Amino acid sequence: MTRTGHRSGAPLLDLGSLGLDRGAHLLLRRALSRVPPGGRVAVAGTDPALLAHLAAWCRREGHTACPAAPADAPVRAHVVRGTAASARLVGAERAGDPRAGQVTGRAPLHWGLAARGALVEAGGPEVPFPVTERDVAWTELAPRLYRQAAAAQWDPLTAVPWDTPFTLPGEVEAAVVQVMTYLVENEQAALVVPARLLVQVHPHFREVLQLLAVQAADEARHVEVFTRRALLKGGAMGTSSAGGRASLATLLAEPDFSLASFLLSVLGEGSFLNLLVFLERHAPDPVTRRISHLVRQDEARHVSFGLGHLEHRSQVDPRLRGRLRAAVERRHDVLADTAGLNRDVFDALVLLAAGSWAPEAIARGWQAVRRLEAEMDEGRRHRLSRLGFPDDEAAELSALHTRNFM
Repeated sequence: MTRTGHRSGAPLLDLGSLGLDRGAHLLLRRALSRVPPGGRVAVAGTDPALLAHLAAWCRREGHTACPAAPADAPVRAHVVRGTAASARLVGAERAGDPRAGQVTGRAPLHWGLAARGALVEAGGPEVPFPVTERDVAWTELAPRLYRQAAAAQWDPLTAVPWDTPFTLPGEVEAAVVQVMTYLVENEQAALVVPARLLVQVHPHFREVLQLLAVQAADEARHVEVFTRRALLKGGAMGTSSAGGRASLATLLAEPDFSLASFLLSVLGEGSFLNLLVFLERHAPDPVTRRISHLVRQDEARHVSFGLGHLEHRSQVDPRLRGRLRAAVERRHDVLADTAGLNRDVFDALVLLAAGSWAPEAIARGWQAVRRLEAEMDEGRRHRLSRLGFPDDEAAELSALHTRNFM
């Protein structure tokens, strides 16, 4: 215990039998923190090695230990507080405000992996995060969207009625498998892109990192359930087209945070929201219907984040819209010679919407897929308008979006 009353007037720290090699240094450091530099603490204790350990500890910590005179018993030493402990915090700074959503305009590289709001010692290493500017990654929606995302996680094993009995005609089941194969391919791209973006962002913007991490987890879960549905009846996976893979490869090739978010979330996943509504409406079985519903909820959140981020950035960077337009045109030019949407996927969607091979049913299915494409176009134009594009330019850019939907 620490008490005052020794004849020197210094506070007395009685360690009893506790040695510095067994935790007594914590009590000593606490006692020294209560006196100013140059002040002293009288130390008593019965540990035989106390004086030797005390001398070594004080040298290491920047304090001075003086053995006490026999007349000072039970005091065995006086410890004078040095300045080293306070000197280590010279030049230290707070890494911003730890509260949710309270971010600085720019996160210095020397803050590194320090917790937001921590007292950061000077002299640490710089960690080269490419995205350190608030306006490059931020949206005020991030804290709320992360809370929603964390609360909305679902378990593929229990959220989907895998054991519900159903039997589909072989060709309808094959159509479901083909669509699921296509969805897996696209969701794997949607998994890699946020994972790549996540490692670019300074941890000071933790809500953005958290949101991207959950987004990647969402996509990993989508890959799982689409694969499981494709294999549910024991069949093989469907086909993967060269044009489809080429389209997705362009998403992986975009290094810029905002442009990648735009191409993936605003245009690609935005179009997928319409596709998932279509699949939920025309699903021939309860498993496919439930998967489409669950995945659509996740994807809506991804689109909200991408759109919120780009709305924020477009307000502070008037040049952004020109860069977004150039990204769409560049991607269109790269894919100009590809076949676009896998024909097997298009035909599978027609059959699912038709429900049978009757000519009039196929006609309805064909028209349903054409309406789907029109709804995708309308959705893209609406989101582009929210980013400040005039209606005619929004329509033009929407028409340039990849025929592979994503």
